[in-house]
Amino acid sequence: MFIAMNRFKVKNGAERDFEQVWLTRETHLEDVPGFIEFHLLKGPERDDHVLYASHSLWRSQAAFEAWTRSEAFRKAHASAGGNKPLYLGHPEFEGFTVLQEVTAKGVSVV
Repeated sequence: MFIAMNRFKVKNGAERDFEQVWLTRETHLEDVPGFIEFHLLKGPERDDHVLYASHSLWRSQAAFEAWTRSEAFRKAHASAGGNKPLYLGHPEFEGFTVLQEVTAKGVSVV
């Protein structure tokens, strides 16, 4: 499995607008091959921003990379440029290969 994360430093006072953008947008993820799940996370508040992260789980890094070249990706990100005033800097991407998964049923090694 592969986890793709983006960190967003959202300017103080812009949290509601940022959340509305994300919670009302069409993700176009549901039918993408290899997609498993998505989470939008709200983190700690700092002096000048609140940290948010998007977290998506994929069957493989190849599946994630294929999505980034797809029409579904272009549709999901079509209006992303208009949201720059909400952020401090650019979103920071982090990708992780899953080595271990712990579930309520036990432990499995991927």
